[in-house]
Amino acid sequence: MEISEIVTKADIKQLKEDIFEELRRNRFFGAKAPSKKEWLKSYEVCGLLSISKGTLSSYRRRGIVRYSKIGGLMYYKYEDIEALLLKK
Repeated sequence: MEISEIVTKADIKQLKEDIFEELRRNRFFGAKAPSKKEWLKSYEVCGLLSISKGTLSSYRRRGIVRYSKIGGLMYYKYEDIEALLLKK
């Protein structure tokens, strides 16, 4: 005789959140992540957050992400992007 288990919407929602969190963690801490860099360029941040350049620009304007501008290039602290990714 087989025992059945009822799965609720809350169970499915929690599973989905757990899977997304694991995917975010793996993407950020995986082999492609720039693990020892203190500063990231815009294209690296876009890749890590899976966002477009326009979205990153919007994040800067709205104060969602901190940055430093040096010689016309935007740089982002690795730890700030890590915190944003884990919060996302």
